[in-house]
Amino acid sequence: MPDNITFLGIPTNWSVPGQYIEIDHTKAVRGLPGMARRILLIGQRLSTGTVAAGMLTRVTRKEDGVAFFGRGSMLAQMIAAATKVNPYTEMWALALDDLEAGGAATKIITVTGSPTEAGTAYLYVGGRRVAVGITAGQSVSAIATAIAAAVTDDADMPVTAAAVEGVVTLTARHKGVEGNDIDVRWNYYDGERSPKGVTMAITAGATGSGNPDVLTAIAAMSTGAYYSIVMPWADTANMTAMESELQSRWGGMDMRAGHVFTFKAGTAAGLSTYGSNRNSPHSTVFGLNKSPTLPWVIAAQAAAGVEFRGGNDPAVPFRGIELPDVMAPAEADRFTATERNLILHDGISTIVFDESGKAMVEQVVTTYQTNSFGLDDRSLLKLNTKWTVDYMRFVFRSAVARDYPAHKLAGDDVLGRIAPGQRIATPRLIANTLIAAAAQLEYVGLLEDLAGFKANLKVLRSEADECRVNAVLPPNVVNQFDVFAAAVQFIL
Repeated sequence: MPDNITFLGIPTNWSVPGQYIEIDHTKAVRGLPGMARRILLIGQRLSTGTVAAGMLTRVTRKEDGVAFFGRGSMLAQMIAAATKVNPYTEMWALALDDLEAGGAATKIITVTGSPTEAGTAYLYVGGRRVAVGITAGQSVSAIATAIAAAVTDDADMPVTAAAVEGVVTLTARHKGVEGNDIDVRWNYYDGERSPKGVTMAITAGATGSGNPDVLTAIAAMSTGAYYSIVMPWADTANMTAMESELQSRWGGMDMRAGHVFTFKAGTAAGLSTYGSNRNSPHSTVFGLNKSPTLPWVIAAQAAAGVEFRGGNDPAVPFRGIELPDVMAPAEADRFTATERNLILHDGISTIVFDESGKAMVEQVVTTYQTNSFGLDDRSLLKLNTKWTVDYMRFVFRSAVARDYPAHKLAGDDVLGRIAPGQRIATPRLIANTLIAAAAQLEYVGLLEDLAGFKANLKVLRSEADECRVNAVLPPNVVNQFDVFAAAVQFIL
């Protein structure tokens, strides 16, 4: 017969004299548990990298990106951007090779005229700035050679450069569609200008095509759990594949919650069209028009900043997170408040700029907009909501696992008649555990209306399985203070 106290390792029928005291750690932890969160950066590598494609690799500093995946590679640039704003969250990287059948995008700089003065022109490629010295009367061929040399001297450039008879060809280091959005421009900041008499026109060349297949990355990460995933490819096939994978993980039988972040460049109308064609609570797309910064750098930095704040408190608005590497579009290319409101309702997250051009996250949404019936549904539109509920699930699950790690199950009628110390669970005891967890969530500002939680909580013993308890947990999640509206009704 069992004793009145159940031990973990001391048998009840032991007769050898002695003092036997075990250490029971199952009740040691108090307060809310910390949920492990990891960032995964997925991107393309160069052959100069030391880590092969498909190998999950932990990274802690920007130098890792250069050594592991090649200087100037997409993944090295993403790692540098992410660690700049969030060097604290555990970070992993997964590289893919360029699609062999793909094509690299090019930009053409055509030099014409003859400079009538000496000066310095500043070329920006994906937000990276190089100075090109020009002398009066310099030939177009010599100027083109100087441009190509300046680009080549910066080994972190996302392009290579070659000059032939006054024409410079900039070729993306990687094949793929994303190379088409590498911004190339002259003289970004006030006071920068090219010498008079010379024209250095920038035009699109070859169109980049053929992104890597993210299914390869999904297979490589199949057994791992990564809370924030950054993917540089915003094409429909790759987005659909990653969203489907994360949906399969989010369910109650897996519970490896994850979220994918990416970036899409375009006009407000173009972004609205793109966002309207997506519908997943597991993806976030940031959008800007004509930012000089590389698209994958924007995605990595925004995701890393959001992950840091969300890891501290998932319900605090993401508004105001600074993105130091994101350069502002020209004033005419920045979205108005009306345009930002429209694209937010189409599932595109927004970035704004202050008067100095500093970039900050404004609002973070998922692409989820309609339910399975095609009706508008804002239940999982905000990333704060999804992440708050994710954490609540973790807390409730941890509380039950902590209080009832290996227990017998009985009905509530045994309460008051069983010996103290017995490892036994009943629906009422489990409900008390869940209410206590909800009270802790209320204390830290993640749950409101605890009384409503208690009133609507259902914990029932299964009628189909005598060893099972079913429950309905009804937490009222806190919301974000985003908008204050008032009318000033003045009196004369």
